[in-house]
Amino acid sequence: QGQEKLSCNPKKENGTHVVLCELGNPMKAGAQITVDMELSVSGLEDMGDAITFLLQLRSKNSPSPSKASVTVTVPVEAQAEMELRGNSLPETTVLPTSWHGVEGSQRLEDHGIKVEHVYELHNKGPSTVSGVTLRLTVPHQLGGRILLYLLELGTEGGMNCTHHPELNPALV
Repeated sequence: QGQEKLSCNPKKENGTHVVLCELGNPMKAGAQITVDMELSVSGLEDMGDAITFLLQLRSKNSPSPSKASVTVTVPVEAQAEMELRGNSLPETTVLPTSWHGVEGSQRLEDHGIKVEHVYELHNKGPSTVSGVTLRLTVPHQLGGRILLYLLELGTEGGMNCTHHPELNPALV
C-alpha cells in the first residue's frame, strides 16, 4: 500500500559482494510486496557487455525456509563522446608558381614551406575510453607529384603512432 525506505547493508560473503535488505519482520502470510532497487556499480570498464546479479529471497520461517533465487543480467553500455580538433601552422600557405624543389637536397627549405598539422583527440565523457584508433589519411601525392612531403609523425600522452611507409623518403 504505502512506500517505505528499506535499510540495506553491504557486506562480503565468500568473496562476493552482497547487499542484504530486511523486507519485514514479521511479514504476514500471503503478503505481496514490490521492491525497486537502484544500485550504483563502479569499475565496469572491463566487465564486458553485461553484468549479472543473483537475487535471492530468504525466509527464516520454520519448518520450510525458502531460498528462491533469480538471475538478472543487465547490459553494460559505455558512452563517450569523442571530439577531434585540428589546426595548421601557418593556417594558409601559398607557393609561388615559379618555385621548384631541389632534388637530392637535405635542407628542409629546399623541399617547400614547413606546415605543421596538429590534431587533438578529446574524450568529452561521460565514460573513459581505451583502445581508440585514429586513422589520419594525408594526401602526400597529387597527379604523381609530391603534394605534401611528410617529415615526421609524433604523439603525446601515452599514445602509439604507426608511421606511414613513405615518411620522409629522402632520408631513407
